[in-house]
Amino acid sequence: MAKHETERSWHHMTAHAAARAFEVDLSGGLVDDVVSKRRGQYGSNTLTTRKTQGPLIRFLQQFHQPLVYILLAATLVTLFLQEWVESLVIFGVILINSVIGFIQESKALKAIDALARAMVSETLVIRNGERQKVPARDLVPGDIVMIQSGDKVPADMRLFKTRELRIDESTLTGESVSAQKIEDSLDQDTDLSDRRNMAYSSTLVTHGTGQGIVIATGDHTEIGRINDLISSAEIIATPLTIKIGQFSHVLLYAILGLAAVTFLVGFLRGQDWIDMFMASVALAVSAIPEGLPAAITIMLAIGVSRMADRHAIIRKLPAVETLGSTTVICSDKTGTLTRNQMTVTHMYAGGGQYAVSGVGYAPEGGISIESSGPDPDDNKALTALLTAGMLCNDSVIRKKGDAYDVEGDPTEGALIVSAMKAGFSEKGLKPMLPRIDVLPFESARQYMATLHDQGPGKPRLVYVKGSIESLCVDCSLIYTADGSMDTGNPEDIHRLVEAMAEKGLRVLAFSCMEMPPGTDRLTHEDLEEGLQFLGLQGMIDPPRPEAVDAVRVSQDAGILVKMITGDHAGTAAAIARQLGLCGDTCSIHTREVITGRDLADIEEESLPEFAESTAVFARVSPEQKLRLVEALQKRDHVVAMTGDGVNDAPALRQANIGVAMGITGTDVSKEAADMVLTDDNFSTIKAAVEEGRGVFDNLTKFITWILPTNGGQALVITLAVFLGMELPVLPLQILWVNMTTALLLGLMLAFEPKEPGIMARMPRDPNQPILGKALMFRIVLVSLLLLAGSFGLFNYQIYRDGNMELARTLAVSVFIFGQMFYLFNCRSLTRSVWNLGLFSNPWVWIGAGLMTAFQLIFIYTPVFNTVFGTHPMGFFEWLLVLGFSALFSMVIAIEKKIQERIS
Repeated sequence: MAKHETERSWHHMTAHAAARAFEVDLSGGLVDDVVSKRRGQYGSNTLTTRKTQGPLIRFLQQFHQPLVYILLAATLVTLFLQEWVESLVIFGVILINSVIGFIQESKALKAIDALARAMVSETLVIRNGERQKVPARDLVPGDIVMIQSGDKVPADMRLFKTRELRIDESTLTGESVSAQKIEDSLDQDTDLSDRRNMAYSSTLVTHGTGQGIVIATGDHTEIGRINDLISSAEIIATPLTIKIGQFSHVLLYAILGLAAVTFLVGFLRGQDWIDMFMASVALAVSAIPEGLPAAITIMLAIGVSRMADRHAIIRKLPAVETLGSTTVICSDKTGTLTRNQMTVTHMYAGGGQYAVSGVGYAPEGGISIESSGPDPDDNKALTALLTAGMLCNDSVIRKKGDAYDVEGDPTEGALIVSAMKAGFSEKGLKPMLPRIDVLPFESARQYMATLHDQGPGKPRLVYVKGSIESLCVDCSLIYTADGSMDTGNPEDIHRLVEAMAEKGLRVLAFSCMEMPPGTDRLTHEDLEEGLQFLGLQGMIDPPRPEAVDAVRVSQDAGILVKMITGDHAGTAAAIARQLGLCGDTCSIHTREVITGRDLADIEEESLPEFAESTAVFARVSPEQKLRLVEALQKRDHVVAMTGDGVNDAPALRQANIGVAMGITGTDVSKEAADMVLTDDNFSTIKAAVEEGRGVFDNLTKFITWILPTNGGQALVITLAVFLGMELPVLPLQILWVNMTTALLLGLMLAFEPKEPGIMARMPRDPNQPILGKALMFRIVLVSLLLLAGSFGLFNYQIYRDGNMELARTLAVSVFIFGQMFYLFNCRSLTRSVWNLGLFSNPWVWIGAGLMTAFQLIFIYTPVFNTVFGTHPMGFFEWLLVLGFSALFSMVIAIEKKIQERIS
């Protein structure tokens, strides 16, 4: 739509003013010529699919990584040397990683496609003075659209005629209760979620009918703006990808520098420049951890499999590790921390206050005395209250498989369920008291009333439900527990309502009265006097019980949990207190709640401090959710954002990791997320964080284990060049060591069980390197030990009999078996292997067995002797290799013990 038109405050204008702006007759609609002209002006009512890079470009971008550059360089060098096997293996590793990355790409494009699919296919309009169905994509600004219960709103509209119209806007605003729509104009500064005279594209009509003027289509709708936010949201690199990128850059410069120094030293000493070039190539190959990218990918994939078993589907591999780095979880309220199922939890009737157990739409639970009052079974006022809630109602509870759902308004569904918990049934009650007439809910009057037949010759019965203001002021009589009438005190009832409201409950009042037999029509004038107050029902969209525990565990793990919702501040704060996000039980946040209107007034430089110190953000727009995530990231937080609605999608994409709900989540939120919870259970996030921490622990163990191999090999070659000696290990032998040990030994660390207390630790500092000073010292120590063992045994064997092939076989075997023994040390970076249990990870034994078998083939098979330049070893040589490996393992165990005492 034209810019000046999208910026108009349509909710502030009268319907007739909006009609004049679009030059449309409210009763006759647009004519075909105008429709054609506007379609050319504004385009179709569809979301624009952004241009994206083609598959080839996206595939080639997988090679745009420093570590891959190193491997590509190694491939080119080995090709130059005509070492075809090395080139094929290294390039195969690169190709596998690139294919996996390519498959995981393009979630933003999918999110936009999902938004486009959300547009309805057909809608009812008035054109040329007649009602007609047209494809939703053909709507233009100014069209007159008719909507009714069950419809998806096809475009953004200014409503001008409503009849009991209620619309579920939870996927757009986060509000769990359907919005009651009106026709009147509103204040100009009214928030999006409070614009009750507007209907927004892709929201769902739950009750009533309405007509509206289309004021925006396609990309210019509210959902279209969210589409733009998804496209513009920056894809944040995960902590793992950042650290691996930094590590790769350092490694790249170190390898190039060391190779250049080696070449220069040898050349200056007068050695043949071709030999020095070959030695530099060997040095580069030795220093490159060829198995690292493949091993990281496989370890993350194993983490993905483990998380799938715990109901978390990972859409992008690095997200596994990111969960373990999370410092803040920003959670949507509706459907994520809560069930998105309104539930009656408190009642008042006949002088008694009652608690209702059970949550959601399942009729499981009961009614018990909360503080005082007669037994529920003996309270006739309570019986009448529950009857009124079930009969003064236009919704239905349906059982779908093992689950229950409401067809109609969630509030009415909650009333039906509360009656069912007391033993009432719609099939039994409605035939006993059939409905004769109804006064539908009107926003101006704030109540609904139904007229029922009690049988021949008996008075007709009227049930009324609505706000306390609309009913209680008219109640001069109160229905008591024994069925008699008593004079009421409205002030006492208002105090009860205030007490319920402080708990975040939405409170409905109920009344009844009798009318003469034969009455078949109910009017508002009939209700002006004679109403008998029955009681109150207070309801809320309750927290998931498991979410309470998940929040507590997350906070114990040093993770800030924040609620970001479109719901009202009072309701959101009440839920937050029940969850332990704020209040007396939580000292983490210094501010309890901030509204979207407050956020709009906060300067950009002050927002990070507010974002970090506040527990609840209520009545926020999609842009503000996105802004909050960005503000927390400015404080170096690793942010996980959970949600299930369209309004969550931009923030899900901006977050370091987006988490969507699999059952109630929209396609948009799922496609924008990195992880989808298949059970919609917030507590699954706790399990995923635990799994993510375990994955990062195991990745750290793997890197601590693998780097000494490359360091030791590089030192061996460098020392040989500096001393003017033959190379103790050849490039092809180096490649054998690197690839076989990484996959057969190091990869077994992926199956290492999580260490005790993993969720009692604080989150890692995002700026902290993967390897601390203690681990770097250990890597250097192990590299030096491997240098001593391989270089020493190589020269010892040359001294013994001058057999170069056997000497190199000894040097290679030192690396193989030294790393095998070191593997057991790396099962824990701080604890002794004896404390872990020798067989708590059987995979390391399987890997050790396989590696031994492969090494025996490498040593004793003639074909391998020829290809790799090896020689069979005798008993004495085995004693040397295994003896050194055992000594080497003992030294590391002692070093670990010393580090433990120092720390």
